Amino acid sequence: MTQFDAVVIGGGPAGLSAAALLAARGAATLLLDEHEAPGGQIYRGIERATPGQLAALGPDYAAGAALVRRFRASGATYWPGAAAWHLTPDRHVWVSRGGHTDTVSAPVLVLATGAQERPVPLPGWTLPGVMTCGALQILLKSGGVVAEGAVLAGSGPLLYLIAAQAIAAGARPAAVVDTTRCGAACRGLRHLGAALASRPGRASLGKGIMMQAAIRAAGVPWYHGCTDLVIEGAAQVEALSFTTHGRRLRLPARVVALHEGVIPAQQLTRELGLEHAWDPVQACFRPVVDGWGNSSAEGILVAGDGAGIAGALAAGHAGRIAAAAALCRLGRIDAAARDALAVPDRRGLAAQRAIRPMLDAMYPPPAWALTPPDEVVVCRCESITAGEVRAAVAQGCLGPNQVKAFLRSGMGPCQGRMCGPVVAQIIAAARGVAPGEVGYMHVRPPLKPISVGELAGLAEAPAEA
Repeated sequence: MTQFDAVVIGGGPAGLSAAALLAARGAATLLLDEHEAPGGQIYRGIERATPGQLAALGPDYAAGAALVRRFRASGATYWPGAAAWHLTPDRHVWVSRGGHTDTVSAPVLVLATGAQERPVPLPGWTLPGVMTCGALQILLKSGGVVAEGAVLAGSGPLLYLIAAQAIAAGARPAAVVDTTRCGAACRGLRHLGAALASRPGRASLGKGIMMQAAIRAAGVPWYHGCTDLVIEGAAQVEALSFTTHGRRLRLPARVVALHEGVIPAQQLTRELGLEHAWDPVQACFRPVVDGWGNSSAEGILVAGDGAGIAGALAAGHAGRIAAAAALCRLGRIDAAARDALAVPDRRGLAAQRAIRPMLDAMYPPPAWALTPPDEVVVCRCESITAGEVRAAVAQGCLGPNQVKAFLRSGMGPCQGRMCGPVVAQIIAAARGVAPGEVGYMHVRPPLKPISVGELAGLAEAPAEA
């Protein structure tokens, strides 16, 4: 087992920022990154982005190049293509890379695994041709590939951003089917003052206006207040039907991209048994952390969107704050130096978060995305419907783990990533309680698929494994 001072998991803004600061201050730091190059989802492919990609994706994406350069120059050890598939509370990590497994450990573990798009279960969402809006963005960032004529359906800033990026890349969406509830502006109005008081807040509002203007200027059909979405097709997507302002419409489509916001990725934090809380504002679970990112387990910190959704720039600040706390824990700096080091990032983090209450008020996930109709498949791996989950609750199942035993939901290849959030919501609604009361699925190793050969070739593992 290889020893480091600190192991950082995740190569996005929070992980890069944390690892760069730790290494620059002399800590032997390892960054584990599932991707083949640093940047995470936000800055994916930034080191090899073409001028055309940079133009389409915009200055916020291009700004990631400086962060990656700082990380490359920091002296941190970087393992790309490395998937952490098992972690223990005493900070041992099993890592799959290159067809074999390595084990590493450190006094400090920083989890910076970011967010995932919220599952959007609706009729037809398992058909070929349905993807998330984030998947469209991955295609654009990874290889400059754009899906022409896609129908974008959902709500929130990322929906508008991807529509604007597709337009800039020369692939105008066929339509935007906006599920934002009527009155969004009124709901956000009471938070407008706080957003405008922050320079990043004002900048974000300006960007939002520009993105929406770009969609209108391109002549993209934009349907508002849409409900009752159904994806139609036999062997693949053929159309998207929906209701808007009392009318039922049907749009022919070969590609439908869904988006209803993002939620913290919680597989690693769940396997570690960290304390989690239900966030009723963002309608998701998140790990409980203090102002430094310290979790409920000694020496384990969580930084960035994995600890609560706030965006890429906020994640960078949170990563450096967690690194300051880690340096103090390692004895590299004292508490006074830690506090002084974190001052600019605390200010920056507060400024970045200023717009969040407004966005949360304007773009809450619709009820149908949280508690879909009985006929809708919610566990794609095991083909379990929402109705089957409700039937299990009627038979006495009180939480996701009992339902898992009844139905196998959450036991497929995705390990509950797609169905876990939805199953918890369905059970909570059926019981008439908050999701925090029903809890979440137990997450067990391996967190990622590994081969029998990797297991057979494992070096001697710690006794507690």
